Amino acid sequence: MTFTTPHTAPLRTVMIISSTRKGRFGSTVARWFAEQAGQRTDMTLDVIDLSTAGLPDTLVDDDDDVPEPVRALTPRLAAADAFVIVTPEYNHSFPAPLKTAIDWFVDEWRAKPVGLVSYGGRAGGLRAVEQLRLVFAALHATTVRETVSFHNCRDKFDDAGRPIDAAGCDAAAKSLLDQLAWWAHALRDARATRPYGL
Repeated sequence: MTFTTPHTAPLRTVMIISSTRKGRFGSTVARWFAEQAGQRTDMTLDVIDLSTAGLPDTLVDDDDDVPEPVRALTPRLAAADAFVIVTPEYNHSFPAPLKTAIDWFVDEWRAKPVGLVSYGGRAGGLRAVEQLRLVFAALHATTVRETVSFHNCRDKFDDAGRPIDAAGCDAAAKSLLDQLAWWAHALRDARATRPYGL
């Protein structure tokens, strides 16, 4: 019996901060989650902040030149083994800049896992999460079951930007990252063995 040796290189994980709003709370949530991911030895983290990415709002046709900000992000997304999306909820959905960012790319998402971290008011951004599951399914990406959600988020962090319930929040982040890592390893090995086809 022959066994395939699994890849042992750290998982290249891209975290996308989706809100571009002035005064956004997303930076606080993203900073904390990046610290959680940074404690792991099985992952490396690349942070993409859509507020500075400069992606155009208008998509182009297939024959048109690709804008430079899109070309700049393409290799970073293509190299990723996994993604984490940090998103608020706007009007029962996720921010328009995130949808634009998702739509600029196709192959880069395919057959890769996506973890979802949300924040907001009473719903904690979970309605944005459920809509993102539909969008990523259409792109042949796999959203992991576990999420991290902050309800009434501004009341859940102290003045230093740390979760007040540190133990509970850290445990939730670990569950998400453990699940993300499992899928990332499985799908990376699968893509290496047999390219994903439609």
